[in-house]
Amino acid sequence: MIDALFIDIETVPAQPTLELLDPGWQSLWTARISKTMPEMVEPEMAYRQKAGIMAEFGRIVCIASGYFSEDKTSGKTLFKVRAVAGEDETALLKEWVGMVDKFYALFPAFRFVGHNIKEFDIPYICRRLMALGLPLPKYLQISGMKPWETNLVDTMHQWRFGDTRHSISLNLLAHVLNIPTPKDDIDGSQVQEVFYKEKNLDRIKKYCVKDVVTVARVMQRFRGQAIVGADEVVVVD
Repeated sequence: MIDALFIDIETVPAQPTLELLDPGWQSLWTARISKTMPEMVEPEMAYRQKAGIMAEFGRIVCIASGYFSEDKTSGKTLFKVRAVAGEDETALLKEWVGMVDKFYALFPAFRFVGHNIKEFDIPYICRRLMALGLPLPKYLQISGMKPWETNLVDTMHQWRFGDTRHSISLNLLAHVLNIPTPKDDIDGSQVQEVFYKEKNLDRIKKYCVKDVVTVARVMQRFRGQAIVGADEVVVVD
């Protein structure tokens, strides 16, 4: 898996509350959720619950990426992971793309690996790049490709074993495979509160890094390998 880049993203609504959006965006939000949310759910509550997972109404606040690397001195296989986070989404995405460009230069046939990245992380990144007027790098130009033509490896899809209706959270999958859980501090539903109220980017970065390490361990279990130990994980600043 030397040519695999493990990723995870954390997202929040574009604004802390619906009323902070301009009126045009508020109307677009109400129209967007009117057919999918129960009538008793107010648009404001729906915004807090759902906007962060919709690229049109949300934004990325953290991306963590990791890869396996052999230590030339000890010969030990290490898992190196780095998270980029910030309030400036454009700057964050430019920094992340720059990092991936370097990986792509070394491994032109590399694969993105993550949990539910086919339906969430990668499409979300692509949509936000487009929304912000940023170019799609070659390795993200996957629109229109058949599933087997993309460079995406999804651990949720692998766990399906052909059952297209089945879904599983990373937390549950980690428990099933006896892998340390990444949800020992916060979970995805709490990220927006940590971002907007606590303003604690470091906490979000640590959470995102844990998810990436967990995905790497899941892939190792799928391949019948021993999982990377805590002393073999290197968090790069």
